[in-house]
Order: sequence, then structure tokens, then C-alpha cells
Amino acid sequence: MSIESLKNSLPAHARDLKLNLSTLAAETTLSEQQKAGAFLATAIAARNAEVLAAIEAEFLPRLSPEAATAARAAASIMSMNNVYYRFVHLVSAADYKTLPARLRMNVIANPGVEKADFELWSIAVSAVNGCGMCIDSHERELRRHGLAPEHVQAAIRIAAVVFATAVTLDAEAGASARAEAA
Repeated sequence: MSIESLKNSLPAHARDLKLNLSTLAAETTLSEQQKAGAFLATAIAARNAEVLAAIEAEFLPRLSPEAATAARAAASIMSMNNVYYRFVHLVSAADYKTLPARLRMNVIANPGVEKADFELWSIAVSAVNGCGMCIDSHERELRRHGLAPEHVQAAIRIAAVVFATAVTLDAEAGASARAEAA
């Protein structure tokens, strides 16, 4: 499966997603590694096997083994961190904000790729998972590493379209299952 087959699996009402997938696959604001890693990390975060298979087929060949591992690590670690830090941010009791997380996050310090790339993938996953505290933290770090807002926006656009594609395909699969059961 590839981006083209993924686009073909989308229903007619998701025409904008098809167009956006094409546009983002050809995105030039990001380096090839940044783009491919953003697609991979957000496909993992979107939790749809069809989307992940298509993204892997299209973008894994564009990543070194180290970059592919780092993109997967960003999806993994941010899935944990996004739950924890979203809780800390949303809970009313202030004492949680002063407690140490006591969660292992060693990969953030040594991701195996340029720190800016890992941070970019982390912010994209954080956007999918809706953690404002993590989004703010990674955005500050990306600016510190010299990335422009356009770089961050490109990664977030990828996250938005990958996630919307997964949601759409999940809905279509559910509709098909309900129709078969009826």
C-alpha cells in the first residue's frame, strides 16, 4: 500500500483529504527526513492499521533505520507523556505540577537523530494527542533549535491530515460493518 492507494481508499466526501495527502507528500518546507518522520510518527499516533501500512510503504524507504526508530520512539514516548502532562495541565490541584513525573524518558535526550527532527515529530504527535503542555514545550524547543513557524506548521498539517484520514477510514469501516450486520 502507498499514499496513492490510501487516497483511493478514501470515500468521495473526503476529497479534500486526498488532495491534502498529495500536497503534503510533496511538501518542501521540511527536509525529506523531517517530512517522512512526521508522517510515520503521526500515523502511529493515529492508530489505524491501513493508514500506518500505507505511510510505512511510502515513507520508510526515505528514512535511515535510525530515523525510523526515532520517529517510532517519538510516537511511543509522546503517547505516554501526552497522557501524563495533559493530566498535570488539566487537573485543578496545583500540587501535581510540583511532583516529579518519575517516568523514564531517556530517548528524548538521545533520540539517535538531530534533536530538532525528534522535537518536530514529538510536537506532531502531541498535536494528534491534544496535549497543550507538550505542544508548548516542544514548540519552544524547536524555536531554540532555529526552526521557523512554517516548519512547525508543516508538521502539524501532516499530523492533521494523517489523523483525519485515519478517522475517516475508521468511520467507513464502522459503516460497512453496520450495513453488513443489518
